Amino acid sequence: MGESRVEMMIREATERGDFDNLPGMGKPLNLKGLDDPDWWAKQKIKDEDLDSSALLPPTLQLRKERDGFPGSLRDIADETAVRTILEDFNRRVKQDRLRPTMGPASHLVARTVDVEEMIEDWRALRRR
Repeated sequence: MGESRVEMMIREATERGDFDNLPGMGKPLNLKGLDDPDWWAKQKIKDEDLDSSALLPPTLQLRKERDGFPGSLRDIADETAVRTILEDFNRRVKQDRLRPTMGPASHLVARTVDVEEMIEDWRALRRR
């Protein structure tokens, strides 16, 4: 029985050197955590230093965003732009509260921000 098409393609790629000098060559495979169905996603996030907050439920994403205020707004020089961002945040929080839930209702709630208070904090941060 001859070699299959796939075996032929692998052999030809090996002969061309397509598999030479690959990252991790000669090192043992990291098989830790393979019993976790999301192991590959977690490894990708770690390997590429990706922001994993996108994997959070929407309410937790909003809470994380709120926790970053006003520091995350420091580099924005225009007060109108900051106000727009904060008002948009409050709009998204209110939309999140109206979103239907699956299963038992979640008691997790993101709070809105006091726009005027946050603008004052942003001004103080910019003065420093």
